[in-house]
Amino acid sequence: MAWFKREKKGITTPTEAKKDTPKGLWYKSPTGKIIDSEQLKNNFYVSPENGYHVKIGSKEYFEILFDNNEFEELNPNITSKDPLKFTDTKKYTDRLEAAQAKTGLKDAIRTAVGKSNGHDLVVACMDFSFIGGSMGSVVGEKIARAADHSLKNKIPFMIISKSGGARMMEAALSLMQLAKTSAKLAQLADAGIPYLSLCTDPTTGGTTASFAMLGDINMGEPGALIAFAGPRVVRDTTGKELPEGFQTAEFLLEKGFLDFIVPRPQLKKKVNQYLDLILNREMETA
Repeated sequence: MAWFKREKKGITTPTEAKKDTPKGLWYKSPTGKIIDSEQLKNNFYVSPENGYHVKIGSKEYFEILFDNNEFEELNPNITSKDPLKFTDTKKYTDRLEAAQAKTGLKDAIRTAVGKSNGHDLVVACMDFSFIGGSMGSVVGEKIARAADHSLKNKIPFMIISKSGGARMMEAALSLMQLAKTSAKLAQLADAGIPYLSLCTDPTTGGTTASFAMLGDINMGEPGALIAFAGPRVVRDTTGKELPEGFQTAEFLLEKGFLDFIVPRPQLKKKVNQYLDLILNREMETA
């Protein structure tokens, strides 16, 4: 019975220090597949067993699209104000500060210019981790400025959407971004500069109602939820049962809302193949 007395002899290792496996070495997909994190990264954050596309942000998409992950971030320090002095369960300013501290981001989108397969490309990528990827005035302004950079330098433009829709804390100021971004994209169209839209999971609300569906080519990732309103809202509004998967990328492709679905490992190649074609650039044979 002597071993009971060991409590007084200094066994003080904290429980959290006794873990055999460091946190973050494995990822469990919603389908239950266990994936080595390094293997997942090397496979463009797609589960190799079932093709499930793990949700990623601007950091990972920039790694995928830009050669050697080299790019210049555009307007990195723009942040939202609080002109409406909005408060719900907490102040909007407090929400912004908390989101910035948690994510290391200034807002729900980052914009950058760099080389992709040796050619200049401007990319605006949304981050769902920042207040649900909601579209506020900063999102609209950064898209507008990125479009201006494309226009000035005659560089193709791409937006990667991942959003819950308009940012309610900015009310009408958020809704104004639909018209603002659409007008900028119209300027690109008038100048003959290609604009590509990639809809990822989820792409909803005002984002879908504006720039996400205005591409010269509209692409989607496999299985992505792409919709204006969520399925529950649509069901309650129409009073009808809806087809299974009616808001997935595959359903939208079937109905003509998307031009094609691109698995993430093929994204960089497909984007550049399209740009090579319409810009009459020499295409890669490999």
